[in-house]
Amino acid sequence: MEDWEHGGFGLYIHWPFCQAKCPYCDFNSHVVAQIDQNAWAEAYLSEIGRVGAETEGRVLRSVFFGGGTPSLMDPAVVDAILTKVRATWPMANDIEITLEANPTSVEAGRFAGYRDAGVNRVSMGIQALNDADLKALGRLHSADEAMRAFEIARDVFDRVSFDLIYARQGQSVADWTAELQRALDLAVDHLSLYQLTIEDGTAFGDRYAAGKLRDLPDDDAAADMYAATQEICEMAGFAGYEVSNHARAGCESIHNKIYWRYGDYAGIGPGAHGRLTLGGQRFATEAPRAPAGWLAQVRKTGNGDLSREALTPDEQFAEFLLMGMRLREGVDITRFPQLTSEKYVNKINGLVEIGMVTCESERLQLTPQGAPVLNAVLRTLLDD
Repeated sequence: MEDWEHGGFGLYIHWPFCQAKCPYCDFNSHVVAQIDQNAWAEAYLSEIGRVGAETEGRVLRSVFFGGGTPSLMDPAVVDAILTKVRATWPMANDIEITLEANPTSVEAGRFAGYRDAGVNRVSMGIQALNDADLKALGRLHSADEAMRAFEIARDVFDRVSFDLIYARQGQSVADWTAELQRALDLAVDHLSLYQLTIEDGTAFGDRYAAGKLRDLPDDDAAADMYAATQEICEMAGFAGYEVSNHARAGCESIHNKIYWRYGDYAGIGPGAHGRLTLGGQRFATEAPRAPAGWLAQVRKTGNGDLSREALTPDEQFAEFLLMGMRLREGVDITRFPQLTSEKYVNKINGLVEIGMVTCESERLQLTPQGAPVLNAVLRTLLDD
């Protein structure tokens, strides 16, 4: 059994286009006037064929259309991609096929087309449930439009998730808990709840650096919001199975758990990253970020990768911890022998003594006290 099989094998398809660039977003997304959807379909099919030849026979657990705004894709393009996927890999009986959507691009007919193509789960970027905060976040939809889009999604798909951002400008703990309770009343089976982070290179990052992004909650208020989120979701039956993700039992995201369990995944599309174990060696893959550049490269060379680098054992160990410790289930310490060495046993015992982690039955897990300070726990484990 190769190590990646502990997590499984998935496919990520990156659609890089959006209707507008959100000021907090540091994803590889672009606004363009026109998109040649047929050309993009041909490139995706070519890349699926190339990666499929290298990973022949693997059982595919998930497909994830991310972006950008994949709900801007023609349903015929999604259908062509999934037809190629089915012809390339054997698929798990419970395969999860997710498509990200923004409320402004949701139409009942389009969603029915995605469902008919094989999509069985939708993840919606709602982000806030009131118009003032949606405007402040640079979103193009209103709260009413979000609810109408959510109703369409819920009518078409059995599995629907949506995202919210908290610790927004001017938001109090009481504001957030009231909004979260409303979200739980609406939710189908999964919620992604992210604390607003200010990233360099974004419009919010520039405003923050200039002292113009005011009224953000302080660290104590943000910590209180995180704690309230865990408690309220748990009581509603949406356990926090990962730092920012909550689901009903059995409804956790299969695709994201492949990442967090340090499985293998092929990344296809502009800026997409992947992790592939080939010939016993795990590789990190990365594609060019510029959409036109990626498309031209695939057409010219038949290979959409910018780089493919062999990961050293130490790099794999660090990634394993960085991803796996996000999960409530933690990590299996037997997968990487370093964790059973004297050096790491001493580090782990120190974290156990101060209540940050537990280490029982060969699993290293965060405690409720350790989860809010995950980064500090990881620094303790990984710093020499």
